[in-house]
Amino acid sequence: MRILVFQHLAVEHTGVLGDFWRQAGHEEHVVELGEGETIPALEDFDLLTVMGGPMDVWQEDAHPWLVPEKAAIRRWVRDMGRPYLGICLGHQLLADALGGEVSLMKASEVGLAPVALTEAGRADPALAGVPPELETFQWHSAEVSKLPAGCEVLAANAACPTQAIRCGKWAYGFQYHMEITGSTVSDWEQIPEYKASLNEALGPEKAARLSTDVEAQLRGFHRTARLLSDNLLSLIASARPTASEKA
Repeated sequence: MRILVFQHLAVEHTGVLGDFWRQAGHEEHVVELGEGETIPALEDFDLLTVMGGPMDVWQEDAHPWLVPEKAAIRRWVRDMGRPYLGICLGHQLLADALGGEVSLMKASEVGLAPVALTEAGRADPALAGVPPELETFQWHSAEVSKLPAGCEVLAANAACPTQAIRCGKWAYGFQYHMEITGSTVSDWEQIPEYKASLNEALGPEKAARLSTDVEAQLRGFHRTARLLSDNLLSLIASARPTASEKA
């Protein structure tokens, strides 16, 4: 499969998900939107994956590339009906592009946090095998505050009721990060906006321990990422037309 990846920051990449995809022989085409790279023609790709970033969905004046990015997401999901995976900002962009709303939270959610699957989430094929309650890694100050039409919540917690959503048949958004690697915390701490929200949310003492705390949970995060990747790619493969159907 050919996977188109929109990145907004070099350190917010597909992480362990990308490792799984490359190991399986799939091809990633990464577009660094924050670096001014242009969006290619969408037709030749099987999956659109949109990653996180320190900007917010409404900051179009500061980040004008958000406008064509949202248009591409809208066309991909609504007009082309192809599979989408959004993480953190990518999750929020999905909701915004389809007519939902994203707002600042009362308090940032940073660090480890439990999340529970909803009834819809427990029944969703992309989440097959995922425990009904799981520990997650969070780093966000905004949330999807109003769902677009045709979307439903798949996971939630008290801090953020829209931890995972599905829009239509194929488009998934996850507020939490399951793609992280052993260097994620140290990499993200170098971003001033992230460092500020980390210290504000956890305080200096807990913030200093975050990398160690995450390391203890990394195997579980990777197990969740593997399940999601395998389930999603299986769904995509099963929906692809066969040679006889193409003919």
